[in-house]
Amino acid sequence: MNRPPLPPFTDETAAQKARLAEDAWNSRDPARVALAYTEDSLWRNRDQFLQGREAIVELLTQKWERERDYRLIKEVWGFKGSRMAVRFAYESRTQDGRWTRSHGNELWEFDERGLMRRREASINDVRIEERQRLFHWPLGPRPGDHPGLTELELGFRQ
Repeated sequence: MNRPPLPPFTDETAAQKARLAEDAWNSRDPARVALAYTEDSLWRNRDQFLQGREAIVELLTQKWERERDYRLIKEVWGFKGSRMAVRFAYESRTQDGRWTRSHGNELWEFDERGLMRRREASINDVRIEERQRLFHWPLGPRPGDHPGLTELELGFRQ
């Protein structure tokens, strides 16, 4: 099964691929997200190393049990052929109500069908007060008129 857009990417198709990934992650549905990866996909997520869709579903299930009210923005940093670099930020709330903004970078590699076969993610967390939150849309996909990371100048401020 193909998952367009397919590599090699253009400016337009790279942006589409990142937005499709953002929308899937904002669904907070581990099974849906896992379908974008090859069955034997390799991941490094922070300090965790895993392989395969089943492991991806398990990791994301645990993640979204901890990280409530999760809202994410992704933005393409660069791409070449079947590889892409993406930066992202997300806000989430812990079970005890504390807010965090997490900043990160991902390196992606896709197969010829457009499935991600490799994902390497480096992520840093910053505690924020509720009044500092920037992602206020209803849970689910980010509205088309909501600013992205560049417009919000995230990455250069807390």
